[in-house]
Amino acid sequence: MLMVFLQGAQGFVIDGRPFRLDAGREDACSPVVFMLNVARHSKLRFFDESDVPLRKVMISAPLPWLTRLFETQDGISASALRRFFGEHLAHFSFEPGQNIIQLAHKIMNPPSILEGELSSLYLKAQGLDIMWQSCLTMVAEQEEHQHSPSLMSLRCCERVRDFIMANLTSELTIDLIAKEAGSSTSTVQRRFKEHFGITIFDFIRQKRLEAARTALANDGVPVSHAAHLAGYNNVSSFTTAFRKAYGVTPKRVRV
Repeated sequence: MLMVFLQGAQGFVIDGRPFRLDAGREDACSPVVFMLNVARHSKLRFFDESDVPLRKVMISAPLPWLTRLFETQDGISASALRRFFGEHLAHFSFEPGQNIIQLAHKIMNPPSILEGELSSLYLKAQGLDIMWQSCLTMVAEQEEHQHSPSLMSLRCCERVRDFIMANLTSELTIDLIAKEAGSSTSTVQRRFKEHFGITIFDFIRQKRLEAARTALANDGVPVSHAAHLAGYNNVSSFTTAFRKAYGVTPKRVRV
């Protein structure tokens, strides 16, 4: 079970064991991700502890998915995951980066054009992405003392991804990104592609198109404004890229 707290505080008791999470107020939020392994049937009771409106996303992962996750990791990672998921009420919390926060917002505010199975698939995709990233963060922190090169490289790439998400509307160059990561441009580009299966600039283009799609679907912005959000100066080029990515034109998505 995984919870992303974006605002407010909440406590809960499970099998007599108390927990409390606090993400702060709207004007001073400190989002937190909390992972809890429930290895057997348990009694769970929530209770609010704050007058601040609670904003959170709660996700549960099926055991077969977790089993496959073990099988796809190397020895160090698989060992850390099995250790965590083998202990009832094992827990881990961390401060999420911008990518996880934005995924949580997508779950809370899905595109209005999605219905039925498409809506369900969309929510599951965002949820499993959060779960996957959180598991990687947990493994990296637990095994950090072993100085595993692959894990250290992953954390570097996660910082790059969070930097991009936090500055998506700004001008992003590979030199600026490499400086933020403290590595050479060639190293950053190679590691990012190795870990995430996509180039840095394809990732930036993808996320900007997603931001444009959300603005069209939820806010009804003009197509020209959506093109600007996606980093395109030409509406025709934006329309072509949008249709290639989503199978429909921007006008079909706009509310």
